[in-house]
Amino acid sequence: MPRMHALELLPDDAGCDVVRRDWQALRDAGLPSQLDHRGTSNSPHVTVLAAPALDGDDEERAVDLVTPLLPAQVRASGIALLGGTRVSLVRVLDVPDPLVRVVLDLRSRVRDVQHVGWLPHITLARRLDRADVGRAVEVLGHEDVLLTLASLRLWDPDAGIVTTL
Repeated sequence: MPRMHALELLPDDAGCDVVRRDWQALRDAGLPSQLDHRGTSNSPHVTVLAAPALDGDDEERAVDLVTPLLPAQVRASGIALLGGTRVSLVRVLDVPDPLVRVVLDLRSRVRDVQHVGWLPHITLARRLDRADVGRAVEVLGHEDVLLTLASLRLWDPDAGIVTTL
């Protein structure tokens, strides 16, 4: 399977702090957490799209379409599970309609986009055993959280480089 290049939205510093508190709470409870991921690209983010390759036109289009809508306030309105036997635990985001529209437009123009549609979310943990889901939800609580998405970046896994656009 090819490594996926990605365009991602990043929360501002206050939003990153909120997400990192969730990551820390999971770790403190002895549960999997995104804090366990030591990769270059590991910071709180919302994946706009991932594909085996992106070209300069894709990046330019993303800047033209997405950055005029930033900063954008979003609401982390719920917790969801993605996956099979072991799951990813995520906070699902309510995103303003104009941003949803431009992301879907952008995704429709990129070849071989991973996954259909767009489910905006921030990952809190990967490879969580289903038996631990209840405990993880209790650790995280149930309150909605407001975040501000402030910037757009490109992840190039081949070069191991993250670039702010």
